[in-house]
Amino acid sequence: MSTLENFPINTRWTAEDPTVIQLYSFPTPNGVKASIALEEMGLPYEAHRVTLSDSDVKSDEFLSLNPNNKIPALIDPNGPDGAPIALWESGAILIYLGEKTGKFIGRTDAEKYQIIKWVMFQMGGLGPMLGQLGFFVKFAGSEIEDPRPRERYVAEAKRLLNVLEGELAGKEWIAGDYSIADMAIAPWLAALDFYGAKEIVGWDDLKNVPAYLERFLARPAVQKGRATPPREG
Repeated sequence: MSTLENFPINTRWTAEDPTVIQLYSFPTPNGVKASIALEEMGLPYEAHRVTLSDSDVKSDEFLSLNPNNKIPALIDPNGPDGAPIALWESGAILIYLGEKTGKFIGRTDAEKYQIIKWVMFQMGGLGPMLGQLGFFVKFAGSEIEDPRPRERYVAEAKRLLNVLEGELAGKEWIAGDYSIADMAIAPWLAALDFYGAKEIVGWDDLKNVPAYLERFLARPAVQKGRATPPREG
């Protein structure tokens, strides 16, 4: 019997090969972190398209895996000690995959914690703030007449981008060699284009950050991961 048969999500998003990692995701900035990492690390996996609609992320099957109803989530049938493990939260997934493979997470403990520090910078700051910026620039928040919410997130987005601009001076990647920190940060930078928010945050005034994003987007594994699973079913 497949170990995945013990997971209710498998009744709706059924594994073709239950021996490999099962990814449940959609190509958002958070979603592509996981697929990029899987591609970069060369891990075999299946990607299941879980849209952001309530019928998917709030379905009983998906909630059985992630009660927080957010993508990405995954099941690794070959988890720690050979037992399957279910994970959600994109930062936790990146750290898990890095430690599982020993790739893109530093060669020493000191390097690892510097990398994790920048993953947390993205999880606690860059992602939430740029996400709110997108809400107030592109989505429903753009209809709110009070300018203060938008101004708040524009200012914070600029501040965080300038943190990255300074840190990237004379560097190719954010924490030494290319790492899971870059897989966390760069997809959110790319989202500024989708939000139509580059001009408002002064993107063209930056030098190091745009060059950093260009290097990231040029990677073949990134290009494949950003399109996995496909947006359209």
